[in-house]
Amino acid sequence: MRKGRRAAALKDISDMLERAFLCDDPNLAERYAAMAWKASTRHRVRMPYAMRSAFCKKCKGFMPPGSGSRVRLGGRPPALRVTCLRCGHIYRKILKPHGSERPKSRTPPN
Repeated sequence: MRKGRRAAALKDISDMLERAFLCDDPNLAERYAAMAWKASTRHRVRMPYAMRSAFCKKCKGFMPPGSGSRVRLGGRPPALRVTCLRCGHIYRKILKPHGSERPKSRTPPN
């Protein structure tokens, strides 16, 4: 696909998802999100993570935070847990603990 067509498709998809997030009617929001999903598959354009995370990995339904999903933090290891309220699928994203980078040794190895 040409670069210009890909950029145009991504812009259309992001516009449709923005409308879905701002829409008060849940049926209309679902329709906008379905149109965005179809456009991404039709044009073979991979959505960025921020857009992809608005869809359930199991049922492919639109799940805006608060009305279509439940978002929780915590656990061991620390994780972000997103639950789809339609099918009950739980998506976990492991978070890096604060200061998890390995400290550099101050003495050179012998």
